[in-house]
Amino acid sequence: MNNEDISYFRELLLAKRQETLEELEELQAASKDKENSGENSAYPSHMAELGTDAQEKEKTYMLAHRLNAYLNHLNEALFRIDKGTYGLCISCNREISRERLEAVPQTELCVDCKLQSK
Repeated sequence: MNNEDISYFRELLLAKRQETLEELEELQAASKDKENSGENSAYPSHMAELGTDAQEKEKTYMLAHRLNAYLNHLNEALFRIDKGTYGLCISCNREISRERLEAVPQTELCVDCKLQSK
C-alpha cells in the first residue's frame, strides 16, 4: 500500500471516527434530556410506562455499546496505520484488497480469513 492510499484510508477512518463520536454525543444528550424532562421518571404515571421506560433505556444502552465497539475498531485501525501494518490481514499476513478496505476500512481480516472464522 502506498503513501497516497494510507493517507486516503487515514482520512476515511478519521471521518468515520468523528461521525461516531458525534452520534455518541447526540445519544447522551438525548438521554439526558429525557431524564431532565421527567419523561423517563422513576415514578411512571401508568404501569405500562414502566416497561416502556426500561425498554428505551436498554435500547439506548445497546446502541451506545455498539457505537463504542465500532469506535474501538476505528481506533485500532488508526493505530495499525501508525504502526505500518494497516491493510495486512492479522491472520494470514496477506494484503487485504482495496475493495474490502473501501467497504470496511476498520477490517483486520481479508475476505478468505473472515469467511473461515465464521
